[in-house]
Amino acid sequence: MKKLLLTALLLALGLSAVAQEEEKEMKKGWSFGVLPTATYSVDNGFQAGLFGDVYYYGDGSTYPDPVHKISWEGSYFTHSHRMRLYLAYDSKYLIPNMRVNASVTYVTDPLYSFWGFNGPAAMQNYDIWGNRKYADLLPSGKNINYYGMSRNMLRVLANFQGRITDNLNWAAGVNFWHWTLGQMKDNGAKLKDANGTNVKDADGKDKLFYYDQDFTLVEAYKAAGLLKDEDLVGGNALELNAGVVFDTRDMEAAPNKGIWAEAYLNGNVIGQQYLKACAYFRHYISIPIHIPAGEPVFAYRLAWQQTLWSKNNAGTPFFMLQNVPLLVQRNMISEGFGSSNTIRGLRENRILAEGMAWINTELRVKLVKFKLFNQFFYVAVNPFFDGGFITKQYRKDAIDKVAVDGKIYDPRLTAIGQDALIYDANKAGQFIYSAGAGLKIAMNQNFIVSAEFAKCFTPGLDAGLWIGIGINYQF
Repeated sequence: MKKLLLTALLLALGLSAVAQEEEKEMKKGWSFGVLPTATYSVDNGFQAGLFGDVYYYGDGSTYPDPVHKISWEGSYFTHSHRMRLYLAYDSKYLIPNMRVNASVTYVTDPLYSFWGFNGPAAMQNYDIWGNRKYADLLPSGKNINYYGMSRNMLRVLANFQGRITDNLNWAAGVNFWHWTLGQMKDNGAKLKDANGTNVKDADGKDKLFYYDQDFTLVEAYKAAGLLKDEDLVGGNALELNAGVVFDTRDMEAAPNKGIWAEAYLNGNVIGQQYLKACAYFRHYISIPIHIPAGEPVFAYRLAWQQTLWSKNNAGTPFFMLQNVPLLVQRNMISEGFGSSNTIRGLRENRILAEGMAWINTELRVKLVKFKLFNQFFYVAVNPFFDGGFITKQYRKDAIDKVAVDGKIYDPRLTAIGQDALIYDANKAGQFIYSAGAGLKIAMNQNFIVSAEFAKCFTPGLDAGLWIGIGINYQF
């Protein structure tokens, strides 16, 4: 009898083990994630459109890494009137022993914001930014969007990685940009009377108010000699990059452990030529605290990017200054500094400089995981701290020639009773830092929807409560 009970117990345990093994996460074939881009950001307003990822896992042997991944987006922003179209492909298996990452991106920004050079040195006046209430103070009688300009971007990139030894790869790629810059393109806003009713013109049509295209920070920089007419036309760039990648992560989308480091040179070979150095070190540390959904992970990134050389010492072209070169694109737009790619809590592209070093730290805690509609999900939070500083200023020599005690003023602002200080070189070296927290919802460990909230604590760079909603962890 005892033997019979023992046999039954062992059989039950065996069946239980088999059942648990069958419940082990594994995906085969195709997996699709599609969501509406019904988001909001302080820079661009509400976003409407669709985005998603398409994964192919084959027989499941590579899971959670997919055999092929296709990402796409089509969206429009109500405040900035930005339009984005994006298509990307990523695979470590298309070519044996080589990773391929390629994408095509097209963006229009009719009301793009230019904040000035060198981050904290570029003084930000909240009272006059992006509003229409000063029309009666201007000689033209028009409205003000002081930080406005326009830009269109077409980007085509292809990056490759191949094996040198275990965990060490060579990396090379080619990236092409075409930029068109100009004055802001304003569709106007409807004029309303004291009762909130639309004001009509003589033909019965709604009367519109438009921004004054000449009363902008861009025009003030031109008047001071810090920007030239050719800077504001745009141009082309063809960047070649080459370097090495060290990667010991256990998975890519949200690693539990390992190191991911890159070091490479990035040079433009047409037009205004330059050479940049880029270095990124990311470390993921699993914390041995048992949580049913998974152990917490402490993750941090150390990053540095700087222009080493430029033809005739002309520096990086103005239209390429905000670019953050990456071998693998985790988000559709790879720009900074500020917003979701570098230091969270700042306005988009708030810091324009020739060199920048920064750090991101966060604690990733999975709260719960579950299975729904034959898909595996988990919910996580990630409190974080970001910081950084400028390592090389942009057009410092030109600024030093026109600045008085390091300061530059816009006399047009003084004329309408506003703070006229637009640049203070004494603040360029300030440490920039922010903190916040995020919420993540992941499907099959790869399709990760992200919402993050942050606050910048560096005086003059505060963007209020910064909100960033998109996909993937930042790094």
